[in-house]
Amino acid sequence: MDASARYAARITRIQQAIREQPGLDGWLFYDFRHLDPIDYRVLLLDPSRHVTRRWYYWIPAEGTPVKLQHRIEPHVLDGLPGDAREYVSWRDQQAALGSLLHASKRIAMQYSPMNAIPYLSRVDAGTIDLVRSLGVEVVTSADLVQQFEAVWNDAQLASHQVAAEGLRAIVDEAFEYVGTSLGSGRGLTEYALQQYILSRMQARGLVTSSPPIAAVNAHSADPHYAPVNEGSAPIRQGDLVLIDLWAKQPAPGAVYADITWTGFVGATVPARHQDIFQIVRRARDAAVLFVQGRVRAGSFPYGWEVDDVCRQVIQDAGYGQYFVHRTGHSIGEEVHGNGANIDNLETQDARRLLPGTCFSIEPGIYLPDDFGIRSELDVYLSARDAVVYGQPIQADLLPIPVPMS
Repeated sequence: MDASARYAARITRIQQAIREQPGLDGWLFYDFRHLDPIDYRVLLLDPSRHVTRRWYYWIPAEGTPVKLQHRIEPHVLDGLPGDAREYVSWRDQQAALGSLLHASKRIAMQYSPMNAIPYLSRVDAGTIDLVRSLGVEVVTSADLVQQFEAVWNDAQLASHQVAAEGLRAIVDEAFEYVGTSLGSGRGLTEYALQQYILSRMQARGLVTSSPPIAAVNAHSADPHYAPVNEGSAPIRQGDLVLIDLWAKQPAPGAVYADITWTGFVGATVPARHQDIFQIVRRARDAAVLFVQGRVRAGSFPYGWEVDDVCRQVIQDAGYGQYFVHRTGHSIGEEVHGNGANIDNLETQDARRLLPGTCFSIEPGIYLPDDFGIRSELDVYLSARDAVVYGQPIQADLLPIPVPMS
């Protein structure tokens, strides 16, 4: 498919999605100096294009799209179908925008009321004011964006399966490396374990946006702890070890897998550590079973609903105050994607989970200055089921034996 056919097919698909939204007249894309990367991905534009002036691209539910660009940058939207209009002064711009939207009452933009979904809040407040001044109601494009940013094709699903299986194998390799390193007397730090995990990713042909987490004891109670070369903690017998690793294949369009496991260095896991793990596991599994039940019944849940189910298990166990983040996040070409998050804590994500999307389920209990437990897996939604790749998932806090040298 050549570029013009590819653009035409994308616009046809966008218009179909707009028509599926009740009462929506169209979708207005807007950018100034690359403030909105979503525009470039959804419209299949080259993000490296030199852009110094404001541009708009209007896709009506029916009819021909319109490009509105500054006269000194008339080629920013080249390739996209539609009529081309230009402006020079700010008065020209406002008049042209008014003409563009004169027949519209309700349009979508990359806007999130009350900043409820910050991933989608890309259009500045002043531009929203401008559009509203034209007598147009602006609604969020969140559900539209999901369809183009979060829904995977077959090749992406296959890439996720490869990444998930690779990461799952690396977990076993990492914990074995902890045991053998300590058993040989070489010693090991959090940073050294992190670097080992990175080396195993590279060996499997996987890439990552940032280094994995390797945290022991009190550091594991910091959800986003990052070990550093100088001063990271040593790993010893009797330590709890948390590893959180995310990676994907380097091919264009490949998507991430993201998992978290915990282990205890020693032949026997203390009862308190195991008890906390089992609370987290029950919360994780309750969320997965809830999603599976709803999807199999043909009723895809909202992100906030899944968070509530998961969080309730930890609250009922008396540890609600120690579960300090959302239950999960969308996963795509970026490890934190632009689909629905599993969240009714940091935000209330009122987006429905869609077929063809993937998200993490990763509850945690973090006891300050003591230890933290998180168990993370990824759930992919097909049309009729919710599937977890990278099996087997963690069922118990893992003992990490240290062989005698």
